[in-house]
Amino acid sequence: MVQDSSILDSRYSWGRLLLTLGIAVLGNIGMWVITVTLPEVQAEFGATRAEAALAYSTTMIGFALGNLFLGRAVDRFGITATLTGAALLIAAGYGAAALAPSILVLSLVQLAIGFGTASCFGPLIADISQWFLRKRGIAVAIAASGNYLSGAIWPPILAAYAGDDGWRSMYILLALLTIFGLLPLSQLLRRRVPEDAMMRSDAAQQARSAQSGFTPRQLQWLLGLAGIGCCVAMSMPQVHIVALCVDLGFGAAVGAEMLSLMLLGGVASRLVSGWLADRLGGVATLLIGSTLQALALFLYLPAGGLVSLYVVSLIFGLSQGGIVPSYAVIVREYMPAREAGQRVGFVMMMTILGMALGGWLSGAIFDWTGSYEWAFINGIVWNGLNIAIMVMLLTRGRRGSAPTLRPA
Repeated sequence: MVQDSSILDSRYSWGRLLLTLGIAVLGNIGMWVITVTLPEVQAEFGATRAEAALAYSTTMIGFALGNLFLGRAVDRFGITATLTGAALLIAAGYGAAALAPSILVLSLVQLAIGFGTASCFGPLIADISQWFLRKRGIAVAIAASGNYLSGAIWPPILAAYAGDDGWRSMYILLALLTIFGLLPLSQLLRRRVPEDAMMRSDAAQQARSAQSGFTPRQLQWLLGLAGIGCCVAMSMPQVHIVALCVDLGFGAAVGAEMLSLMLLGGVASRLVSGWLADRLGGVATLLIGSTLQALALFLYLPAGGLVSLYVVSLIFGLSQGGIVPSYAVIVREYMPAREAGQRVGFVMMMTILGMALGGWLSGAIFDWTGSYEWAFINGIVWNGLNIAIMVMLLTRGRRGSAPTLRPA
């Protein structure tokens, strides 16, 4: 077994990345399940659209908190112990959701499901980022793609299953998948990064951090604020595309297909963004993605036909998929490896809080106005906040030192 810094970007690193991707595809189902069941849940409990969307928002709040606290757990206990505890929590949550007597109880249970599901996002990304240096951008992008692949693969399957047997039996199936799938796979990630490999990674980070003009804490909060802005915008199509299709008379199955297409486009976007991040740096890559996302949101405003919604959903996915992984790349470019879990976790938490806020706010705007037009406009405005912060980081970095925003 190699025990020096050559372990970075090694054959083992790439094998671990593939395993990480598989775990993420299976483990992130908890983030998407409520988007598929939203119309059925609303109908069964006689709720408004905003009340039904609350279950998604609590999922994302739990997901956000899980990224923060489970990220810290990874730094202290390692990824396997963290994933094991989270898998048990997720399975218990699915079982409880199948028995939920009200939308309020379901929303509280989804909070726990979201918390556990977070172990398969930020903490996994932080863990795999430590095994790469030269190809960190593409490695982070592949690991983050597990979240979107999960969203692309599972919603059509779950929608079909729920249509036959109901959304409650679907939760029972997910509990079994978690116990017999996620739990065993987690045991294969026990190996830890050697100390000298960690030191090599930190040396590269310290050189970039000294040129940035921001302390790690300042940069962390700026990234968090930017993450809220971009993800309020991102949440409108991702959370409400199924409900929008139901309202237009196309049906939930069509909406699930659009969500799947959107997320498959997001996977492609994440891979391209990872390639760009290894060449341009995380900040420039994030700015490109955020600008394209704003343009895609504008395209939703005139779209109302079946074909146009399919096309715009694909464009949206291709535009925005690389945004969230770019935050993790920036964190790892400028912050210490030993703090990767908590730093990446914090920024991921803020992006997810943006998703939670945006998911609820879009539903509320629909209730107030009777359509999603102003919800899309609201997303575009929030997206402008993200763009402004990225422009500030780029211009300040260039004034301070030209190489600041490029990886070593």
